[in-house]
Amino acid sequence: MKYAIVKVSNGNFFIHSEGWTDIEKAKIDFASVWKTLMNASDVDTACIMIVDENLDNVEGYKEFIDHRPTPEPEPNE
Repeated sequence: MKYAIVKVSNGNFFIHSEGWTDIEKAKIDFASVWKTLMNASDVDTACIMIVDENLDNVEGYKEFIDHRPTPEPEPNE
């Protein structure tokens, strides 16, 4: 089985890496991409996941990142 790291950053789709045959190495790459996206000041939203050859999520490795500011609630009068 081959694996790929797929990401969406600010609405743009990317195949970050592909052709992994060792799932443990794919997990390390996933963690590296997650860390980069978490620390990126230009990323409002992102999603990253490991997929197999059938585009199925692998072992639940999927993360959503949201750096958008939380809107302030409107005051009650």
